[in-house]
Parts: sequence; structure tokens; C-alpha cells
Amino acid sequence: MNPRISIDPKVQHGRPVIKGTRVPVGTILAHLAGGDTRETIIREYGITDVDISAALAYAVELIEQQQQRPARATG
Repeated sequence: MNPRISIDPKVQHGRPVIKGTRVPVGTILAHLAGGDTRETIIREYGITDVDISAALAYAVELIEQQQQRPARATG
């Protein structure tokens, strides 16, 4: 999907990571959701701002691929 994202069963148990690293996309997203700045993530994990954007784009791609179904009314 994204050239900056890698999925390899030998790296992080096949979880998507930033290519050339062992930094999982999910970890980046969790830090952003928790309020960490891009600068903090870049410093902590040694990745680039472009890598963070790639992680976000990857998440959007996954969400867009999911088939959306309206919730059923209960009653």
C-alpha cells in the first residue's frame, strides 16, 4: 500500500512497521492519539516526519478498505 510501510513476518510478528525499522505503525498512532507531538516521536524512535505521515496514511487506507455497515436498531 505505502512504500514507507513494511510487513514482514520476521519483523515485529508481521505487524506493519516503518520500512527499515522495527517501529510499528500502531505505536506511532498510539503516541499521536495520546497527545505526543511529532517532534517527540521523531526524537524517541529515530524516524522522520514523512514516516509519521506514512503511518497516518496507512491507517486511513485500512479504514477506507473496511466495508461499512450501518448499526442495527435494537428494540
